[in-house]
Amino acid sequence: MSEAESARRSRRRQMSKDERRAEIIRVAADLFEKLGYARASMDDIATAVGIGKPTLYHYFRSKSELLWYMHEELIDGLIESHLARVERGTEPAELLRGVIGDFLRNIATRRGQCRVFFENHRELPDADLAVATDKRARYEAMVEDVIRDGIAAGTFREVDTKLFCLAIFGMSNWAYQWYHPDGKLTYDEIADAFWDYAYRGLRP
Repeated sequence: MSEAESARRSRRRQMSKDERRAEIIRVAADLFEKLGYARASMDDIATAVGIGKPTLYHYFRSKSELLWYMHEELIDGLIESHLARVERGTEPAELLRGVIGDFLRNIATRRGQCRVFFENHRELPDADLAVATDKRARYEAMVEDVIRDGIAAGTFREVDTKLFCLAIFGMSNWAYQWYHPDGKLTYDEIADAFWDYAYRGLRP
């Protein structure tokens, strides 16, 4: 065994269960980005993580359970980040800017996970898909409320709140298809540009 492999195994033995789960999710997400969710197998994931398949099954019973954890981590993070800003009394314009920033940050730091979030969530088992769909609808409703509140306050002009919400999501989400960390703009700069485009369209 090489010194590097020995060090990696030693570090892994010191990980908590949550840390190990997080590592598996990260590696699996990168593999899904490379091979596609449908093509990547649990064998592939175990090999990429550097653990035996029985160990992998100790943490995740199936590939669909891995997909479920990836989805939950992202949607829960989006909801929690948004609610934290709401609780601080953030104005509608900055709330909407935060929504765009959250999407771009996730795409920059969790590209593979975002890909399966956007492309593969419908492959979840029916019971999990129902929960996932409900959470996505809840988050969409929160963003619609921001637009509605901005209109009521006179910050935004009258628009179809659902249509504008979908436009924001489409513009921000699609970035996972083309964003590269070594590109001309950082994800923060892209988020600022997207916000500028959106806000110009919303100004009274």
